[in-house]
Amino acid sequence: MNAAAVLVNNKNSLSSVNFTAVTDALLAGGVFLDETAILPYDAPQRVTSTLARLISDHAFVYLICDEPLLASAREAVSAAAGASFEEGYYLTTQSGLCFVLPAGERGAEIARSETIPLVDEKRGNSYSRVCIRTVCAPSNLLSDTVKKAEAAADGKLSLHVSVTFGNGRIDVIYDKNTPKMLADEVVRILATDLSDFIYSMEDESIEKRLVDALAVRRMHIATGESFTGGGVGAAIVSVPGASNVFYEGLNTYDNGSKEERLGVSSFTLKQKGAVSDQTAYEMAAGLIRHGKCDISIATTGYAGPSTENRPAGLCYIAIGTKENVRVYRQTLVGSREEITKTAIQLALFLAFREIK
Repeated sequence: MNAAAVLVNNKNSLSSVNFTAVTDALLAGGVFLDETAILPYDAPQRVTSTLARLISDHAFVYLICDEPLLASAREAVSAAAGASFEEGYYLTTQSGLCFVLPAGERGAEIARSETIPLVDEKRGNSYSRVCIRTVCAPSNLLSDTVKKAEAAADGKLSLHVSVTFGNGRIDVIYDKNTPKMLADEVVRILATDLSDFIYSMEDESIEKRLVDALAVRRMHIATGESFTGGGVGAAIVSVPGASNVFYEGLNTYDNGSKEERLGVSSFTLKQKGAVSDQTAYEMAAGLIRHGKCDISIATTGYAGPSTENRPAGLCYIAIGTKENVRVYRQTLVGSREEITKTAIQLALFLAFREIK
């Protein structure tokens, strides 16, 4: 019933086209893909013939591509369907609808706000969704909890799970014929078993949740970062209205900077090292002591590569308030980018959990 096609440059990595943001949005709206085709944009005859087959075999077809290829993608769809676009991004076929969507978050937003309502109207059914957002839930706990929820669902609703840099999203998807009590029970299982790692029951980022919580409490936050390179502060200021809650962000990579800007003692740095619980503690405490903030985040760690005395993924995240400082030791896994970005998400979550 549903098929997706992704238009790519076959000389580049497939990951260069962020089509998963769009397919995840479709799945979250109850659009389950029966087939996905990867098509090289420089083979027009193959693109047209494959699209013609997909349009013939499926009621709804979604062609996803990068922004510069949208115009040529529309031409290919028109040729394959023998029809013209009624709007900027879709046309009506003999059996259903065909969409051309930009890759990435823009395409995902179009899918959520416009594509899915059109599909629901055409297929005579609508889907509801409950979105649960988590940070750094252990993979075994997440897997076991989802299996438990799926068993309770008994095939009458669907769960879609994705995790990116430690940030998890669980969509509970059900149509209008699903008993409300059953959907509520599935959500209850997920919310109960994953309660220590949930930051929202709505589809929103952890940085937005943190900024909103700070604004409600009229609190200000400051960051002192080492191995996350300003990523925590950048995430916070990406949220509209962050200027009302963000006091300052310091990137203190060098030990001298940690001493001069945050007040970390030379004794601590010599005896414990820059990557230690005590250093993280003093970084967070220094922000509270010298800054005009109510809560602070400090990060120090090894993003990689590993050496004999520097295991990649070891990090310390400290959350400071005027009452106390809590230090969390974590060993994260993955590439240098994965470790850094996961640590950023975790730091934001720990700060949110401190004030929620």
